[in-house]
Amino acid sequence: MKISVIVTTYNRPDALVKVMEGLNCQTHLPDEVIVADDGSSDDTAEQVNCFKIDAPYELKHVWHKDKGFRAAKIRNKAVKISSGEYIIFLDGDCVPDKYFVADHIELSQKGLFFQGKRVLIGENNCDCFSHADINSRLKKLMLLFFQKPGNWHHILRIVFFPSFVSKKLNGVRSCNMGIFRNDLYDVNGFNEDFSGWGREDSELVVRLYNYGLKRKTHPFRAVCYHLWHKENDRSNLEKNDLLLKQAIKSNKYACDKGLARLK
Repeated sequence: MKISVIVTTYNRPDALVKVMEGLNCQTHLPDEVIVADDGSSDDTAEQVNCFKIDAPYELKHVWHKDKGFRAAKIRNKAVKISSGEYIIFLDGDCVPDKYFVADHIELSQKGLFFQGKRVLIGENNCDCFSHADINSRLKKLMLLFFQKPGNWHHILRIVFFPSFVSKKLNGVRSCNMGIFRNDLYDVNGFNEDFSGWGREDSELVVRLYNYGLKRKTHPFRAVCYHLWHKENDRSNLEKNDLLLKQAIKSNKYACDKGLARLK
């Protein structure tokens, strides 16, 4: 099964470097990685070009002008140029565990999408944090006891712990999510009516539920490490909440402004 990883970023090349280094060290490499750039300055493109030289997978970069937070639109653009049968969404400030891709593949299942977990790396530790901090049991234990990250229990890797299947909305985060390509296209991808931070991932999940899918989660596999950042501007959250409520009430699974609009 061909795997595409889509990494969403905006003007944080230092964090993106850590994420790319984490992807380069995967036990199962993705077939391609697409950096979905929501209007960053040239620094991000320069970093991507540097990684292209030695990347152990095909590396692409898709960009659009900075017109505010438009994660839905840039993710759709990245999906459009991707070729994987299974698409993993990862944020550009979320460093993947070395088993991240392998776990996503093993936990993928028809009729389900996968919602991964995140460990929260605090402000005082994120500058020095790297994929090397999570590449061994000893270093994970040091991270656990000395840095005391948020959601610390996800650091533990318990392969034989059972997965959970549900249709819950709490805990939905597109910073770590895996979806079969066909399912994503059938619901027309992310809803580009969303602008500004918040709820575009929850609204997608509502439509995946309306389509008949369920959510699969695992507390100890396919984990990423979310680097601290200042809280995003939430001035559009009320409008986005309304769009989410409309999706819940409508029972529709395909949005009007999604993948089908892109050439």
